[in-house]
Amino acid sequence: MRRREFITLAGGAAVAWPLAARAQQPASPVIGVLSPVSAAAAVRNIAALRQGLRDLGYREGGNLAVEYRFADGVTERLATLAAELIALRPALVLVGSTSGVVAARSVTAMVPLLMIGASEDPVRLGLVESFSHPGGNVTGFLLSADAGIVGKRLGLLRDAVPGIARVGVVANPDAAGDAAELMMLPSIAERLGLQYRVFEVRTRDELERVFAAIARADLQALYLSWTPVLNVHRAHVTSLVAKLRLPAVYGFREFVQAGGLMSYGPDLPDLYRRSASYVDKILKGEKPSVLPVQLAEKYELVINLNAAKALGLNISEAFLLLADEVIE
Repeated sequence: MRRREFITLAGGAAVAWPLAARAQQPASPVIGVLSPVSAAAAVRNIAALRQGLRDLGYREGGNLAVEYRFADGVTERLATLAAELIALRPALVLVGSTSGVVAARSVTAMVPLLMIGASEDPVRLGLVESFSHPGGNVTGFLLSADAGIVGKRLGLLRDAVPGIARVGVVANPDAAGDAAELMMLPSIAERLGLQYRVFEVRTRDELERVFAAIARADLQALYLSWTPVLNVHRAHVTSLVAKLRLPAVYGFREFVQAGGLMSYGPDLPDLYRRSASYVDKILKGEKPSVLPVQLAEKYELVINLNAAKALGLNISEAFLLLADEVIE
């Protein structure tokens, strides 16, 4: 404490608090981070968040304490982990994925929740009143706000592999973001002239069974959703896809770096870096209710030519010129 504190007794004597108590300094603010994936899968995102905080003068372990919880791709763990973080009385909690935000919002309507990488319209889910004026305890940064990203990814897959008509879609219908994508698919597939079949996957243990079913289906390509269970196990997922010898499009560049053919989607680490500005504002007293929900600004197409060669694909020069990065 900055000043000596004392208790005036009935006889007028003053008793000083212990020296240790007098010397105690105000604690650093605590923020929580709730990630839908594993610590290993979230490395780039967490590094970007830390860099963004450092740029604003925050030192983790110094003038800021950060508590992390990782769901390891298990959606059912999110509510429990959110409750653990809220019990620590944080100044705010950063939450990855749509399912994570929904789970955290079910735990608290008071603690500010900063969503990063959600993929479903938060207005439709009842998390915010509007993008410009959220009105409650939720705001943040979205991967996408409409069906455009789904159509874009499927369109790029068709352009990269001309002639495909039958696509397998691997998704977790229990995850809010994936459920939204599946609702969009019928109209998008019709517009692009594609037939599709959905393969549901919820846990790591289901992957082999699901990909065995895909192998028996008459498919020409695959579309893999953003669901955390795929992201956590992306090296295993890309190896299973490679065995099927099917071209596939993913949502994050890490899949392509792990051997996948191509990815198209927002730069997720950039969203984590940008979120540091909202952390700063909230710690300085601003309310999430007045901080507008923002969208991803950077989208990237990444292509792995080694994967293309393994599939016997000849990616056109015109298509390669569209890529933000080509892995050779």
